[in-house]
Amino acid sequence: MPAKKLTCKTGLKKNVIKKDVFERELALCKKLSKENGGKCGWGTCSKCGVVPLLYKLHKGILLEKPAEIKKVKKFLYGHKKNQP
Repeated sequence: MPAKKLTCKTGLKKNVIKKDVFERELALCKKLSKENGGKCGWGTCSKCGVVPLLYKLHKGILLEKPAEIKKVKKFLYGHKKNQP
């Protein structure tokens, strides 16, 4: 029997990481971005995959479309008042 194809949606579920870890890591991203002009030790925030990964692991939401990712990052970095 062939193995199931591994995809980004394989085993997708909520709360793989706890809320406090999710919030702490997002706060760290925001802090480092602000202090370093949109960059941290991992690279440039606009190209970073950490935020979509955190959303996947905590909220069980797979952000694939560039517009979705941009909306979440704008909220995170303080450009929007309402959470997506």
